[in-house]
Amino acid sequence: MLLSMRSSPRKFSTEAGLYTAAVRALMRRAHSVHEMKEYLKARAENPDDAAAVLQRLREQNYIDDARYARDYARSHAQTRRQGKFRIARELRARGVPDKHIDAALDVVFADTDEKALVRTRIERKLRNLRGRDGSAEPLDEKKRASLYRSLLRAGFSADAIRTELRAISKAESSESEVDREW
Repeated sequence: MLLSMRSSPRKFSTEAGLYTAAVRALMRRAHSVHEMKEYLKARAENPDDAAAVLQRLREQNYIDDARYARDYARSHAQTRRQGKFRIARELRARGVPDKHIDAALDVVFADTDEKALVRTRIERKLRNLRGRDGSAEPLDEKKRASLYRSLLRAGFSADAIRTELRAISKAESSESEVDREW
């Protein structure tokens, strides 16, 4: 059975219908004010209804960019282990103002150690690179560059990445010296 695809979202002629659609969208996931404005604009037959629904959602505290940015940053830093730069870039793409992004990142990363996040990601990548047997072969330049780029894409600062990669290199070189002594 082939499902039919809608070419455009369903339009609502009443403010009540538009409000219900907005609340349902918010039940699925949180939205920034900008995202909700675009959502309502696409579904409202009357632009005045969209503005009224947006105002009502703000008054009821259903949408709030400061809270949205804080929750998004906390979630992505702790569960996805992403860095400040990636989180900020994604929040900007969602239309969150910079003042809310900066405040959210300050709050979240005051509790979170960026270097620990980098270290965790490096250790996970190294486990994947080395395979199940855990052979401790040193990283060649190509793998090191790939690891560095993936950490940059994850949003970590270049300084934090370099610091942690140097620490890993020192640990690997000291392990190989111990192995040679035996």
